[in-house]
Amino acid sequence: MRDLITVVGMNHKTAPVEVREKLSFQETQLPASFKQLSRIKGVKESAILSTCNRVEIYTVFKPGTSNTQDIFNFLSEFHQIPPETFRDCIYELSDLHAIRHIFRVASSLDSMVLGEPQILGQFKNAYGLATENKATGMILNRLFHKAFSVAKRVRTETRIANSAVSISFAAVELAKKIFDHLSDCQVLLIGAGEMCELAAKHFINAGIYEIYITNRTFNRAMALAEDFGGEAVPFKDYIFLLEKVDIILTSTGATEPIITADIVSRAMKKRKNRPMFFIDIAVPRDVEEKVHNLSNVFLYDIDDLKEVVTANQQEREKEAKKAEKIISEEALQFTHWMDNLEVVPTITNLRKHADAIRKEELKKTISKLKNLSEKDKEAIDRLTQAIVNKLLHGPSVMLKQTEKNGAGRSAVEIVQKMFKLDNPDKANILSGKERKS
Repeated sequence: MRDLITVVGMNHKTAPVEVREKLSFQETQLPASFKQLSRIKGVKESAILSTCNRVEIYTVFKPGTSNTQDIFNFLSEFHQIPPETFRDCIYELSDLHAIRHIFRVASSLDSMVLGEPQILGQFKNAYGLATENKATGMILNRLFHKAFSVAKRVRTETRIANSAVSISFAAVELAKKIFDHLSDCQVLLIGAGEMCELAAKHFINAGIYEIYITNRTFNRAMALAEDFGGEAVPFKDYIFLLEKVDIILTSTGATEPIITADIVSRAMKKRKNRPMFFIDIAVPRDVEEKVHNLSNVFLYDIDDLKEVVTANQQEREKEAKKAEKIISEEALQFTHWMDNLEVVPTITNLRKHADAIRKEELKKTISKLKNLSEKDKEAIDRLTQAIVNKLLHGPSVMLKQTEKNGAGRSAVEIVQKMFKLDNPDKANILSGKERKS
């Protein structure tokens, strides 16, 4: 038997936010959390991943002591939450299933948005906090670092993160197809809601720094402009900016279009027909549909963007199938590494066991041969050592070979049972009772 990796947790698929938030961990709670986990029978190592979408406890149990019910009880006791309120939300995984799950989480295959990059940063932060609290050891250290490399391999060998799967990100990706260099563009955001805020972040990440923001509530525009280093414009003046800006994202609560074909046509003349890109995510629409017919004017509404997002989501799902193969392969390799951890200790214990038998039998025999010289005793000692070494050479070589081909665990179990190394109390075949039988 070997150490066992387990996962006990919940995520956005199994638990509503009102349950997840009750069981989430603040950074200040972690030292006490790890101390309490270390007191659970058999727990050697632990780590906690707590994000807005998941709460997961990773543990390494000593051989034969795994009890995920104790981890479930820990969650209930630590947060003072009755177990019945979240029992049905919990999943429990162990061994290969746990390892594979951890690799999937780090690679964002288990995220709400498939392929999103934030989870890997959160995963690395969780590991850092666990190591700071001295909660991890050899197995979790290796497991986390392997998870980092698996996530990198998934992103390198697949295109799972290459396509836009949010409305605001899709808008930026479309803008890249219209303009050769987004860094040369200027943006006007009409509205200051969440979607405009997200779009501003994506535009800045794409290299755009000249951003104008307007809103019927000017204070809101000023606040958002301050956050992103943009410039707030009174709502009554945004029309005058159309001849200057290249990209306009609009999301107001107007019941009629606020930008007509005539307004855009006049702006295009002053722009000398330079391209203009409208992203209308308002419902009802802010931009008159006839704008789409103007030369060098590109207009996308919310339905157009949703089609892009849906197509990209399907593309990510195709790439996810490739990623799953990578993860299954890496998870299997990690279990082989864990299986083989016992090979060297088993060889060492086998040799100690055999040498103990040799010494006891040698002592018994020498005591009966009174006339032996010291030189003869040394010769007999060397002889018995040579016999033991030759007898153990085969099993030792076999164990080392199985370590290389991934069959170490089964070989270790056979050797341990054959020589009773898995039960120290029975291993001494020279006990008085067995000598007499």
